[in-house]
Amino acid sequence: MISFIEALRTNPLLFSAVIAGFAASIVSGIIGSYVVVKRIVFICGSIAHSVLAGIGLAFWLQRAQGISWISPLYGALIAAVLSAWLIGWISLYYRQREDTVIAALWSVGMAVGVIFITQTPGSNVELSNLLVGNILWVSQTDLTVLFTLDFFVFIVALLFHKRFLAICFDEEQARLQGVPVNTLYMLLLILTSIAIVLLIQVVGIILVMTMLTIPAAIANLFTVRLSRMMIIAVLLSALFCFVGTATAYHLDWPSGATIALIAGLAYVVGLFFSRLLRTSAV
Repeated sequence: MISFIEALRTNPLLFSAVIAGFAASIVSGIIGSYVVVKRIVFICGSIAHSVLAGIGLAFWLQRAQGISWISPLYGALIAAVLSAWLIGWISLYYRQREDTVIAALWSVGMAVGVIFITQTPGSNVELSNLLVGNILWVSQTDLTVLFTLDFFVFIVALLFHKRFLAICFDEEQARLQGVPVNTLYMLLLILTSIAIVLLIQVVGIILVMTMLTIPAAIANLFTVRLSRMMIIAVLLSALFCFVGTATAYHLDWPSGATIALIAGLAYVVGLFFSRLLRTSAV
């Protein structure tokens, strides 16, 4: 660990990776808590995989069409927000089953992404980083975008926290009280899509569900108060990112997979200790 701390001082890429992990941890804890309580984990999975369409389109425009200013991060963000809006809109206003919409969007998004990727010339190293995660790939521009999105998500969650609380725990009662449930549900899905894009920068598309749900799930084992759950989840997510990056540095493992593995092991340990606490209380 001491050598890792020393490397942070001398290696700007490693330092940027730790900062990116911290940025992702904020939305992981806040939005992940809403996701776990609202039980919309599978919706997040659909959004995460449909993001491949936006990433593939961005790569194609960048390399095949020469539009150099388009970043895969922008493509991912547009695809994520559009996917979230489509899921919410179809399920709310067309009364379709959410699981059907999720499956369709999941498969179509990935299919579109694969088509654009196969038509894109050049190396696919960047694509591999986005799929399985490579936190060392984060640039200074990406950090600026990450913290900007972080700030936006934090402010919106702060302003609408009580209303989100109402629709997460008792949607019907909130509707009877005049709360705009449909609008808030759409807003929550859009915030979730932004969180997914932030986390893709750290652990990749394949493992994004781990960091979005596990810190919040562990926090939920020890508290039922949502605000406290968010704080614990943010701290846990930051810890997983830091320890995972340090472990990957020492063992020369892929960073995204290492972070996800540590989070998964922590969840197993958390389940064990929470069961011990319940047993001792009885």
